[in-house]
Amino acid sequence: MFGIVAPGQGSQTPGMLAGWLRDPVHAERVRAWSEAADCDLVHLGTKASAAEIARTENTQPLLVAQGVLAHEALAGAVSAGDAVVAGHSVGELTAAVYAGVLSAADAVRLAAIRGRAMAAACAEAPTSMAAVVGGDEPEVLARIGELGLTAATFNGPGQIVAAGALEDLRLLTAAPPRGATVKALTVAGAFHTPYMESARRTVAAAAAAIHFERPRGLLLSNADGEVVDTPEVIRQRLVDQVVRPVRWDLCLGTLARLAPAVTLSLPPARTLASILKRQHPGLDVLSVNSARDLDKARTRLGEAVGRGEPVHAGR
Repeated sequence: MFGIVAPGQGSQTPGMLAGWLRDPVHAERVRAWSEAADCDLVHLGTKASAAEIARTENTQPLLVAQGVLAHEALAGAVSAGDAVVAGHSVGELTAAVYAGVLSAADAVRLAAIRGRAMAAACAEAPTSMAAVVGGDEPEVLARIGELGLTAATFNGPGQIVAAGALEDLRLLTAAPPRGATVKALTVAGAFHTPYMESARRTVAAAAAAIHFERPRGLLLSNADGEVVDTPEVIRQRLVDQVVRPVRWDLCLGTLARLAPAVTLSLPPARTLASILKRQHPGLDVLSVNSARDLDKARTRLGEAVGRGEPVHAGR
């Protein structure tokens, strides 16, 4: 079995599609997805500034578009039935394409709707997020709760992201949990908290009109890191994820238990690859950061198949 992980917001970089769009087939795909998503992905992926692509409504469809470009390029090397896939936050939409649950166009379009809805929700109240690094987890969670904040993302031991009202985040920064440091994040608002409820409703309406298939491989959920295997459950979890914490730590724990022969970290790969290597150094992680990495990925995957490496260690 192969592992595949897809990044979320914050991993974008200017010009991230430029190398991909040199291939006319990829360029045509991106133009079609731009029309479906009602946003200019060609501009965003080539000429847009860092500030422009950092806007939530732009970042989300751009990240999903790059991830599914890699999917189409690697389709001959990775079978959905032989993969365990997980995506961080909006990366779950990319993961759903790899699992055969969503079409590429539907995933990019839903990411654009999600991004616009979350950007609009951010304008409803002054909120943000902050990374809490270190400290004892029960004490960290107690302090976050004491201030009326939400533990919105669990990236692993000593890596929790708090979210909520700006004033409450200032109090957290001024008086952090014992042994922890707090770093404000440059984001538009409190993602994965009840502040995103209006966005959840918009995403729910859009998702209801999209066809979801049963996954052909193993698809992990951000809600609890467990395998989800029915279309309606996947649809509901993707909707609810907008207001619920991301349990990336649990997704990686499941991935480690399954012990895939090779785990591909999809572009932009550096952030998730670093987290995975740090927490589970026994896993073989291959980063795909650009179109130039595709040949290396195909070779590594082919070598794993040729060696007859085990499908997985357990489930």
